[in-house]
Amino acid sequence: MKRNYMSIVTRFAPSPTGILHIGGARTALFNYLLAKHCGGKFVLRIEDTDRERSTQEAVDAIFSGLKWLGIDWDDEPVFQFSRVEHHVELAKKLVEEGKAYYCYCTPEELEAMRKDALDHGRSPKYNGMWRDRDPKDAPDGVKPVIRLKAPQDGETVLNDIVQGTVRVANDQLDDMILVRSDGTPTFMLSVVVDDHDMGITHVIRGDDHLTNTFRHIQIYNAFGWTPPTYGHIPLIHGPDGAKLSKRHGALGVEAYRDMGYLPEAVCNCLLRLGWSHGDDEIISREQSIEWFNTESLGKSASRLDFKKLENMNGHYMRIADNQRLLDLLLPMIGDISNENKRRLLVGMDGLKQRSKTLIELKELSKVYTDDFLKISIDDDSKIMLKKVIDKLNNHQEWTTDSLEKLLRDTATEIDISFGKIAQLLRNILTGKKITPSIFDMLVVFGKEESLKRLGSSL
Repeated sequence: MKRNYMSIVTRFAPSPTGILHIGGARTALFNYLLAKHCGGKFVLRIEDTDRERSTQEAVDAIFSGLKWLGIDWDDEPVFQFSRVEHHVELAKKLVEEGKAYYCYCTPEELEAMRKDALDHGRSPKYNGMWRDRDPKDAPDGVKPVIRLKAPQDGETVLNDIVQGTVRVANDQLDDMILVRSDGTPTFMLSVVVDDHDMGITHVIRGDDHLTNTFRHIQIYNAFGWTPPTYGHIPLIHGPDGAKLSKRHGALGVEAYRDMGYLPEAVCNCLLRLGWSHGDDEIISREQSIEWFNTESLGKSASRLDFKKLENMNGHYMRIADNQRLLDLLLPMIGDISNENKRRLLVGMDGLKQRSKTLIELKELSKVYTDDFLKISIDDDSKIMLKKVIDKLNNHQEWTTDSLEKLLRDTATEIDISFGKIAQLLRNILTGKKITPSIFDMLVVFGKEESLKRLGSSL
């Protein structure tokens, strides 16, 4: 049976055994973008056949991580475990057709087979002992596995959209197990059956699956089905060029969220790890859908540059909607007064210009939310402050532009550097060294509150 390729259907098929890895998120993103670019479907399959390691917590993390990244799937998610009986039925059908067989090897026989192969310098693979034997010869008490009757000569060819044409000699592959002795299907079988039944036309995944793909193709051929188009992308490397691992930190999607990154920045960064569009670095979701193509997927491994991610996040912070940033910020800082919320929203333009992450935004926002503490200053500073307060008290237009002109003119008039005035006012208004501009703060606090705070130090 050959599938009719009416439209592009891609998938993301994670195992719910832990965090949603950042590499998995990139795989999901690439498949999502390919489907959306072609007007096709992107579907989600949870490969939960490993019942001991699969958890609901991991399933929830996959769902929430994808949603946070804005990677939405079509149709209801498919849970692989619910289909295992179907997988086994199809394997038995292959046995009936002479394309698979029952193998009754004992663990001891398999170990002896492995040792003999190693002793003679051969690859330790299954030697086909039960390939052509009659099941009537089966020993008592041994539960059989079902193995694929794989081709023994020639080669299996993969026309990969990233790696090009890749070949493997069939004598390098053994008769893989399709169904275990406990009656459960293997990953190899389940993936092929589910991809076929879900109508998957294209699969983009890490090149660590490349060897598996040759086995998948053999299973497709046994069923008489058309394999999807595969593209195997290099794994993400850390800043040191080694494969991304725990020692590099921040492996899971939730870690990037907790570090204060915006999802659009994370997606933009992941997009640039293995895909390019000329010299473009900042690429919106709309542009990525419009521009995405498999021809621009790279063969070389990409390094995750945290400094570049931080700078990219700073860009998205600056163009983000102020109310959205406030909504993201409030759960991080806890309960605050409505007046402080107002200050944060009014002052958000100044705050976000100086923040590369939400963590930095949270820290900087304290200038508007922390309790005011009176600051003591020396006599010379009091003289300067008194002159500044007189100017501010008589000033009517309370805007950043007019306040900047007033304060700079005042500095010239009393022959003091503007920097000294700004630092003095910053210290009294907030008690902090790093703040938004003094003009922003005066506007956010308002004339009455600003003069009240400044006057407290006289």
